Amino acid sequence: MAGRRREPGLDAPGLGDSRSSILSVLKRLGGATISELASRLDLNVETVREHVKILASRRLVRREGARSSGPGRPDIVYSLTSQAEKLFPRREGELLRELAVHLRESGHEALLREFFDRLVERRRTEALSRVAKLEGRARLEEAATILSEQGFMAIVEESAGRSQLRLCHCPYRELVEETTIPCRAEIGFVRELIGESLARVRYIPAGDASCSYEAGEAS
Repeated sequence: MAGRRREPGLDAPGLGDSRSSILSVLKRLGGATISELASRLDLNVETVREHVKILASRRLVRREGARSSGPGRPDIVYSLTSQAEKLFPRREGELLRELAVHLRESGHEALLREFFDRLVERRRTEALSRVAKLEGRARLEEAATILSEQGFMAIVEESAGRSQLRLCHCPYRELVEETTIPCRAEIGFVRELIGESLARVRYIPAGDASCSYEAGEAS
């Protein structure tokens, strides 16, 4: 019997080959029925149905109407959710890095600084309203929540008797390889959230695993 057709292009650890292949087919076709997926991948219809059910429970697949291929009940058409779209290769980071290089080499790096200043400004009012009535550890924890919502995977921990805010992920990693402008905008925003002066004690561009801050010291 012929082997299952492989659908390259998706690296999704934890999903398994069959479910990853289903997502890849839906990406290529824009939408498909259970029978179409089964035919495309040389899988049993009931097997595909179970895989799609699990993918739907993980919010990776959704119903997208129905279509009829003959007499009888129309078949449900499935498509990818926005969450599933994020599993496919993306190059925004690389593009941002190239943009930073272009702006610097063309003498327009100030535009990038202005962009990040405005980005922080748009987030500032709502974020500061969330921490305004909080103090101490409670304020630090809410600041971590806000930063995590923005992609920094922030946590609060104790080190040598001092509270630290640790940003475990940098959503601008590729860009920061070319310019520290996002870092300067970040520390200014974090300082406002905490409401105190800060010292950066770890720094991802310097080779550390995270960017970490301690409150109560000059930065």
